[in-house]
Amino acid sequence: MRTYRELFGAAEFGPLFLTSTLKVAASTVSGLALGTLVYGATGSPLLAALSMFGPSLAQVVGATLLLSAADRLAPRAALSGLGLVFGVGTGVQAVPGMPVWGMFAIVLALGVAASVRGGVTYGLLNEVLARDGFLLGRSVMNMSVGLMQVCGYAVGGVLVGALSARGALVVGAVLYLGSAGVARWGLSARAARATGRVSLRESWRGSVALLSSRPRRYVYLALWVPNGLIVGCEALFVPYAPERAGVLFACAAAGMLVGDTVAGRFVPRGWRRVDAPLRLLLATPYLVFVLEPGLPVAMGVVALASVGFAATLLLQDRLMALTPEELSGHALGLHSAGMLTMQGVGAALAGAVAQVTSPATAMAVMAGVSVVVTLGLSRGLRDPKPPRSDPGPGSCSGSSSGSCSGAGSRARAVPVFSWCRRPVRGCGRGPLRGRR
Repeated sequence: MRTYRELFGAAEFGPLFLTSTLKVAASTVSGLALGTLVYGATGSPLLAALSMFGPSLAQVVGATLLLSAADRLAPRAALSGLGLVFGVGTGVQAVPGMPVWGMFAIVLALGVAASVRGGVTYGLLNEVLARDGFLLGRSVMNMSVGLMQVCGYAVGGVLVGALSARGALVVGAVLYLGSAGVARWGLSARAARATGRVSLRESWRGSVALLSSRPRRYVYLALWVPNGLIVGCEALFVPYAPERAGVLFACAAAGMLVGDTVAGRFVPRGWRRVDAPLRLLLATPYLVFVLEPGLPVAMGVVALASVGFAATLLLQDRLMALTPEELSGHALGLHSAGMLTMQGVGAALAGAVAQVTSPATAMAVMAGVSVVVTLGLSRGLRDPKPPRSDPGPGSCSGSSSGSCSGAGSRARAVPVFSWCRRPVRGCGRGPLRGRR
């Protein structure tokens, strides 16, 4: 699948795309409004950053407690229910007289709920599209994020000026409810990808299984850490340029849109390991902020750096190639939860540094750390070999049916725990079958 016509011709991709688009528009408008509201009330760069990206910190709680739900909930019911919850929660934040601590309580509660959404959305995308269409589909979803953020931050800035920050929050709530409606009446009913109860044990077991593979661990770290540190830079746009923060956010979204378009549509399959230069591009332009540039230069720096977010798209494709089919939703949910958690950590760190220095200095510091992390991960990401305990292509070990699938089969037993030399059934973890 290499064309957009083929992509949008796939059943259910259109409603899923629209559901995701409305959700991004809602989070963009409401995030800018909430950050403006909190900064106006407190004057604190740290609290402003946390109000916009604080929900991400709660992702680690949701990933621990709820991530098994990504494969165990019916996708339509999950997406429509989450849209309803976010719509109501955002509307409550807009109530006049709502104290700042009350807003943060809602922010954290919504962050816990959001930990499931990424796994459900992208697990369903993996079902709706053929394997060779996932990268293009994910690219288009990312492009919609860029477009909606460009529009959302631009429109959000207008709404904050015209309606006030609370009025913009109401608009965000309506958009969330719209995403719930599209999911409910646009998607077909599908069974959950996995059976069993949603539990802490299943969430923990699946996450440990995914992280026990060294190649997957490095991919996850590359997905989470450099991205999170640079989002920490973005969390300081409001303190850096209070009257023009929406412009900087729009430039960041435009750069991300360009990067995702090129990576998803035009990068040949053989070039899909060029994520390291993109992660360096994501960070190095922000070093210019040590000079406290004016708005025109800052806009160019932010747009150029954000092209590097395309590294995430290439790393997601690599993650899917390393992940068993029945854990695809959990794997993508773990990626989403971990990435958003690190974005919250990055926002908190950047806000703390800005408290004792300045927003511009904090951005440069976060960018420098991101460069160091990317260079440190390079060796582990160069190793394309699967774990030593993986059976060969023709192995029959660990088959739940006891039959051999043959050397040409795409599915084979994939041991998860490196200390166990037998297939995963021998480790008491159940059969995991996937492709390499």
